[in-house]
Amino acid sequence: MITQPYRLYTERRDATRNMARFYSLEIGSNLFGEICLTRRWGRIGALGQTAAHGFSREDEAIRLFLVLVRRKLRRGYRPRMRAPVEKPVT
Repeated sequence: MITQPYRLYTERRDATRNMARFYSLEIGSNLFGEICLTRRWGRIGALGQTAAHGFSREDEAIRLFLVLVRRKLRRGYRPRMRAPVEKPVT
């Protein structure tokens, strides 16, 4: 059971390099009730890629969450208050 929600959305923009990327992290439960860290990344405006990591304990997921956050902040990603609303593909 998740004791506290963990969610972060970050962006990295550099107009001189034509770079506009996002990276998001979220700790939640999967369909089987296991702790799951879900990562999403890609170009802003695109669906991007997704990876999920399963854990038996919440503290293990939090530890990886914090490692990934530190790594992205060092690379220039900055948190945003809200993730942009995704437009449905038609």
